[in-house]
Amino acid sequence: MRPLMILRTSLLLALLGATGVALADDAAILACRKLADGAARLGCYDAIPAEARPAAAAAQAFGLEQKTPDEPARSIESTIVGTVSGWSPATLFTLANGQVWKVVDGSSADLAPVSNPPVKIVRNLFGTLFLEIEGTNASPKVRRVR
Repeated sequence: MRPLMILRTSLLLALLGATGVALADDAAILACRKLADGAARLGCYDAIPAEARPAAAAAQAFGLEQKTPDEPARSIESTIVGTVSGWSPATLFTLANGQVWKVVDGSSADLAPVSNPPVKIVRNLFGTLFLEIEGTNASPKVRRVR
């Protein structure tokens, strides 16, 4: 049992190390790595500015971000502009914040027509985005197109 646990730990550490190398493409980080003196290297890393994004900017970029080491927002809330009576594959939804989202799964639903319904776009643990329309139980998988 113990050798199996050591093997699993080794594989996990190797995987985490490979992920860290893949994320370390920034020239500043690479420059810091070249420093031999530990204190100078730490000072170099500490001098790299951390990007702080205001909540409004993060909401505006929701769904368009590229994979980064930073955790993206988990959800946004808005309203759909106009009347909604359901959806089918490739349906486009325009939100009050200007974002446009497209249904990308094979789901469809017929709803009682509702004007400007509140919605929430939620990211699950795997990064998949779902549109939750208030008053419905179905949530289509969506992708931001604009």
